[in-house]
Parts: sequence; structure tokens; C-alpha cells
Amino acid sequence: MKKMMKKFALAVACVTTVAMFAACGGKEDEAKNNEQANVIKFGTNAEFPPFEFVAANGVIDQYDGIDMAIAKQIGDELGKTAQIENMEFDSLLLALQNGQVDAVIAGMTIDPERAEEVNFSVPYYTAKQVMIVKEDSTIAKATDMADKKIVVIQGYTGESCVKDMGYAYEAFKKGSEAIMELVNGKCDVVVIDSATAQKYVGDNEGLKIVEDAEAFSSEEYGIAVNKKNTELLEQINEILTKMKNDGTINELSAKYSEQ
Repeated sequence: MKKMMKKFALAVACVTTVAMFAACGGKEDEAKNNEQANVIKFGTNAEFPPFEFVAANGVIDQYDGIDMAIAKQIGDELGKTAQIENMEFDSLLLALQNGQVDAVIAGMTIDPERAEEVNFSVPYYTAKQVMIVKEDSTIAKATDMADKKIVVIQGYTGESCVKDMGYAYEAFKKGSEAIMELVNGKCDVVVIDSATAQKYVGDNEGLKIVEDAEAFSSEEYGIAVNKKNTELLEQINEILTKMKNDGTINELSAKYSEQ
């Protein structure tokens, strides 16, 4: 009888322990789910000043720039904490489709090819491609690049433009690396977005910007959202429209372009 009672007590203890662990696990899962529900995760490539870059004190952790300030305000408006996943530009849309991030904000140009994979928000910034060259360069228009060493940033619109022109080029994953090639005399020209070009030229002596409106048309930046997440797209569109109408985005552009 005593042996049976001991076995019974042991069985009860085991069941109780399992139940306790299950309850604890359930509470932890619930807490984790609640935490995730209060976060909006943005994917970016923090190599594109003044839109996104790493700083000692960013608006979101160590990340700063026009896009990061926009992302933070979107999070605030939604009552959520904005978090940043920094990755290579070419990986951003895949991360969005895989659910690794909720949205992508990375100075990303709205184009038909990308729009087949994701939905884009309303445009929030208009830019164009330009050429960065040394101050003594003879490059005055896009056709002058024909026999020059051209550098672009992998996945950026500049790469597509140069490729469409039929010119050979070298692609770097970071804008800073591309600019250093030019500064060090290892290439003749870097093709990149205008606002970023202004930032790099301002930070590096001996460089200038060359524009060619006939070769490079304007483009619009948008925030990418998974095609299945129409609710988030509508919310982002509403917030962006508000930020454009009240002048917030213009103020951010002026602020970060002057830094």
C-alpha cells in the first residue's frame, strides 16, 4: 500500500511539474507575442546618407537619417516601437516577403519590377541620378562616361541606369566604398542618387556633382510592404500623407541634408 501511495504521489508531482512548466511557457509565449505586437520592424540598408546611416545617437537606436525619422514617426503614430533590421540592399525585399520585417524603408525607388513583388506606399521623396566626379574631371554629361571607369552601388537605381546605357561598371555594396574608389583615383565616376551625392560631396573635398537631365529622369521613393498586409499599407499611406502635407518630410530633408 505504501509503495502504491508513493507511486501515486510521484505521479501527481510529475503532472503538477509539467503543468507548471506549461503554464510558465504559455505566459512566456503570451508575453513574447504581446511584445511583438507592439513593435513595427523596418528593413533598411544603412549606407545611404542622408536617408539612413549609422550614428552615435540615432533616432532609432544607432540608426539615423530622413528615413529613420520617418520610420520612428510611423511607429509613434501606430502606438508601436519602431525597430530596424540593417541588411544588404539586395536582401531587403526577400526579407519583407519572408516576414522578417514588416516594411522596408531604404530610399527605395518605386519601379514596376519591384511592384510585382511588393506593394509601395505613396511616394514621399523625389530624386534623380547624378554623377560624382573629381573637380578636374572632363565628364560633363552621361555619354562622357563611355570610356571611363564607372562605379555604382549594387542594387541601386544607378546600377540599372548605367546597365541600360550599355556601359561597363563595377558595383560596390556600400556607397562609402564607392566614394573611396573615386577619392583614391581608382575610378572616374560614381553614379548615385542626388541627395546622397550631395552628402558625399559635402563630406569629401575635391569632388563635384554633374547632372544630366536628358540621361537621368526623376524617380520617387516609397516604403515597401508585403502584398498581403494591406492594412499596414493603408496606415503608412495615411501617416505619410499627413507628414507631407504638414511639411514634416520637407523639414527632415532640410535638416539632414545640412548635416
